[in-house]
Amino acid sequence: MSETVHPSSLQPPPRPAGQSTGRPPRPGLDDPPVGTAGRGVVRDDDLMSPVPGRHLRDAVATARDLTKVYGSGEAAVHALAGVDIEFARGEFTAIMGPSGSGKSTLMHCMAALDTPTSGQVVVDGVDVSTLNDKALTRLRRDRIGFVFQSFNLVPTLSAAENITLPQDIAGRKVDKEWYETVVAILGLGPRLSHRPNELSGGQQQRVASARALLGRPAIVFADEPTGNLDSKSSSEVLGFLRRSVDEFGQSVVMVTHEPSAAAYADRVVFMADGAFVGEMRHPTAESVLDRMKTMGDL
Repeated sequence: MSETVHPSSLQPPPRPAGQSTGRPPRPGLDDPPVGTAGRGVVRDDDLMSPVPGRHLRDAVATARDLTKVYGSGEAAVHALAGVDIEFARGEFTAIMGPSGSGKSTLMHCMAALDTPTSGQVVVDGVDVSTLNDKALTRLRRDRIGFVFQSFNLVPTLSAAENITLPQDIAGRKVDKEWYETVVAILGLGPRLSHRPNELSGGQQQRVASARALLGRPAIVFADEPTGNLDSKSSSEVLGFLRRSVDEFGQSVVMVTHEPSAAAYADRVVFMADGAFVGEMRHPTAESVLDRMKTMGDL
């Protein structure tokens, strides 16, 4: 059973002053925000609101005027209402918002797990709307990693077999050195022969995280990855996602409702009523919680 945790108790370890990550600055991504002359963002402490015309120089995934409508007529539900957003390569982004805000729908559309009603999704330079089913399968297999709240492990396979499953299906040789690196970082060595029902929830999620990163995808999408975990297991999984960005340049987009989880990210994007309503840099659990209170989530 997951325990209730104060928002500040899962805060990531502090980073050295003046150094947000372990990687060198990225032009256009680590630059300080520019002014309000229609070409940057408006800063209110660490809270920033979108200004039209801002484009990242190296976006790994982009949505343009994205809509998703369920039903029709008076019963129509507009889950996404013309979303424009970019996710930077080599950055950890958290998506937050009240229930029904469209955050999971946005992630599923951008991860090619769902089809938008209209608009454009580009992942690692590929326009998703132009792909047929076979090409979509290749895109999801080769360029996108997934971490789900429910782990999605194959119960009849060992941890090791679950980790390498996408590579095995694709007929690709596993990079043994990278495999051993990921397994060591996640502390899975003693558990590789175990099946999912012999693993704790935290261990299962670490196996899922290893599977997501083994193929070196362009981007990892994580949907409530700590939703079924206790505080210790949550810290382990979030710490690994943070480390994958800082040390290996991985791009991560995570949907979460937990301010403590969002505090691990470089950037938090806020959604409401199917729209992008603002963002925050250098988040803390407390600053995210304060922002969510103003959105009526608590």
